[in-house]
Amino acid sequence: MENLLTEEWLLVEQLNRVAAHLKATFVGKDDIIDLMCLCLVGRENLFLLGPPGTAKSALVRALAQRLQGNTFEYLLTRFTEPNELFGPFDIRRLREGDLVTNTDGMLPEAHLVFLDELLNANSAILNSLLMVLNERMFRRGRETRALPALLMVGASNHLPEDDALQALFDRFLVRVHCDYVAPDALADVLEAGWTLERPGAADAPNITAEAVLRLQAALPLVDLRPVRPLYTDLIRKLRLAGLAVSDRRAVKLQRLLAASALLCRRTTVIASDMWVLRYIWDTDEQREVVGSIVDAVVHADAEPAQHPRAAGHDTPDAEALLREIETLASQWELPETSPAERTTIKDQLRYLHGRAQWLANDEQRAYVQQPLDALWQKVLQV
Repeated sequence: MENLLTEEWLLVEQLNRVAAHLKATFVGKDDIIDLMCLCLVGRENLFLLGPPGTAKSALVRALAQRLQGNTFEYLLTRFTEPNELFGPFDIRRLREGDLVTNTDGMLPEAHLVFLDELLNANSAILNSLLMVLNERMFRRGRETRALPALLMVGASNHLPEDDALQALFDRFLVRVHCDYVAPDALADVLEAGWTLERPGAADAPNITAEAVLRLQAALPLVDLRPVRPLYTDLIRKLRLAGLAVSDRRAVKLQRLLAASALLCRRTTVIASDMWVLRYIWDTDEQREVVGSIVDAVVHADAEPAQHPRAAGHDTPDAEALLREIETLASQWELPETSPAERTTIKDQLRYLHGRAQWLANDEQRAYVQQPLDALWQKVLQV
């Protein structure tokens, strides 16, 4: 299994570097960036809720710049027509009696789709959007085609107020608040915002749409069986607390559990991968209740190689990682270390390597990576 995923691990590191770059650019948005990457790999939809001026659009555009693929962004109004999203009918084909849409540069050809003010959608485009979001299919008349969309993000400054829009909101499996940063972080926000005025670095990390497709294709290789009883029990508790977790949502969430494991370089899901269930609330009032129920499961998991978001902190601690590497290096050098113990050290080293990729600071990551690579060389020589 691990050998099958050798190339995928390199792609995971590539995506984690993109995430680290975005975190260094946007202050206080680490949770949203992690969720964007998770939904990208899990091919699920993400909804951003927050007032104007909280960098919702900027975050998605920054990810789009790092994703080498087609991007479609549109600000919806009550008067938006289907042609504005999907493209007009091809006049030349229409003269021949064929209703074919000219989708050049439009939503049906995009790898990343961002629909701002999503809940302004009107009935004219609602049904088309529902199929696009849920099935990744575009249907117009007799025309049906599969969409290449890897990630669809919707944003709004309010929650849905009528049943028609509730159906649209339900198509977004993950929901996250995008708020103003804390007052003590305002100076960092000003510095980061001014940095964005400068030309982007040519060597900023990127990832291709094809690479993301490779990661999405690897999800079925991740084993969910060890946590399925615990996951089933957690879904039951959330339902008893009043959260409407449909069977469809429960099934789709498994993709995000697998994506969390994959981004931590694991092929087995552990309990702490269920951290993403904090973000499946329907109303503001549910956020705290859902978070406490999920955290009771997530924080009880003592397994290594957790996603940093599971522990409730933004990134691993560089000094703590370095101490763990030094401890493993000392254990490896002991002559009395048994083969079984050496196997355990190798597993722990692999986990530390994955966690080191989450360090947002390039200097810290390089500082930790040096002794990590040195120990790997010793391991590979045995």
